[in-house]
Amino acid sequence: MYLKAELSWNVVVPAEQVYGERLLLQRSIMLQLLEDFSNRKGNKECGYFLASTVLERIGDGKIRQDSGDVLFPVVFNCITFKPFKGEILCGVVNRVMKYGVFLSCGPTENVFISVRKMGDYHHFRGEKQVFQNDKDSKIEMDVQVRFKVLGAKWIETESQYQVLGTLEGDYLGPIYRGESKF
Repeated sequence: MYLKAELSWNVVVPAEQVYGERLLLQRSIMLQLLEDFSNRKGNKECGYFLASTVLERIGDGKIRQDSGDVLFPVVFNCITFKPFKGEILCGVVNRVMKYGVFLSCGPTENVFISVRKMGDYHHFRGEKQVFQNDKDSKIEMDVQVRFKVLGAKWIETESQYQVLGTLEGDYLGPIYRGESKF
């Protein structure tokens, strides 16, 4: 789900960028905030950071004694993406194994759907691995799949979510069949 979040961060501006007019200082703070924002992938509370939207306020700067850099507390709004249990999402199959499939869904690269949660789909090994049901609906590489989130876990060391999904439910499964990508 896409969320709007208000975050409070400390932005460190190098000493050589601090001198100048007020407008240039604000520009330096904004550029450093955007750089810091792009380097952080996300966190457990907010999910993946997608875009910063509004800079709400810039606090008074504090000079660091060791480097002369200036630390500014800032408050800003941003758009995030966080998977929630029970949410219906779409993903693209990027790996097929006999135990299930892995999908990528937006910034989430590790969505796993176990063969036990695929309903009437069965694994077929041939030229390429595929899951297929009695209605000839196929789940294979690069197919879009609508799924329901069973659970999501934030992995701090990798700065990403691992998501477990299911195809059990109405209107879940491949969004298109075979090669006809309507």
